[in-house]
Amino acid sequence: MKLARFSYKGSVPAWGVVDLEHQEINPIKERFEDWAPLVTAGAGISAVSFSSGPLAIKEVTLLPPIEPVNRVVVAGANYLKHLKDDFSLEPPKQPIAFLKAYGALIGADDPIRFPPLTEELDYEVELVVVIGSKEVDTTKPYDSVLGYTVGNDVSARDLQRSGPKGIGMDLFAAKSQDKTTGLGPWIVTRDEFPEGMPALRLTLSVNGEVRQDGNTSEMTWTVAELITFVHERSSFACGDVLFTGSPAGVGMATGRFLNPGDVVEASVEGVGTLRNVVGERSNKRLGK
Repeated sequence: MKLARFSYKGSVPAWGVVDLEHQEINPIKERFEDWAPLVTAGAGISAVSFSSGPLAIKEVTLLPPIEPVNRVVVAGANYLKHLKDDFSLEPPKQPIAFLKAYGALIGADDPIRFPPLTEELDYEVELVVVIGSKEVDTTKPYDSVLGYTVGNDVSARDLQRSGPKGIGMDLFAAKSQDKTTGLGPWIVTRDEFPEGMPALRLTLSVNGEVRQDGNTSEMTWTVAELITFVHERSSFACGDVLFTGSPAGVGMATGRFLNPGDVVEASVEGVGTLRNVVGERSNKRLGK
């Protein structure tokens, strides 16, 4: 089952079940926190009812599939080749995780904002886990997974390196720039994948040229291990999302960063594709 968050002609955002065969979306009547735990537990489409007839997908705006109250957790340094080839680093002894601001998120077709503070706007395709249960049992981490979606963890690399000596990387500045990070186009529920750790191809292209081509089987730490690591430090809530790391091939390694007008397509096998165009660079900061 494919679950999307959307707006229709400026309406209040809602959730719906996507029907790709008929290019429609069926609006869900209940609140996310009411049906998501039931779907996660295996109830399937019987956990939802519909508030109206189907809408044409082309007439709705697909939003990031996460409620504004939920957290965006990013796990980094999770692909060995990415660490060695792109950053010349050895793998850490445990996972690394941090928070991304909700305001950084954009939907599947939204433009990527080119922030005025950076000269090095980079891309990172990632499998993103969506937590659907109200309580996470770390002895059965996959039982808490509602499904998976696609992320493009766009990063300002020069800002990432700007942290004071001895303090470390400035991941907040690098990863939380407003309206830069693609998430979507929808959540594909866990029951559409084999049990356990999914082995899915991830690709990212810029203007049709493939820059990243990897597989989630290359992860150093599995989805279950990442869920457990994060939850033991800061409890997951129903609806939180977890970026799980990116394979090799980012612009940091080659110096080929994103430019205005670039068409960026991030795909995860069995889930979908984000297609975002990089906007014009502006000297105007948001809120100014």
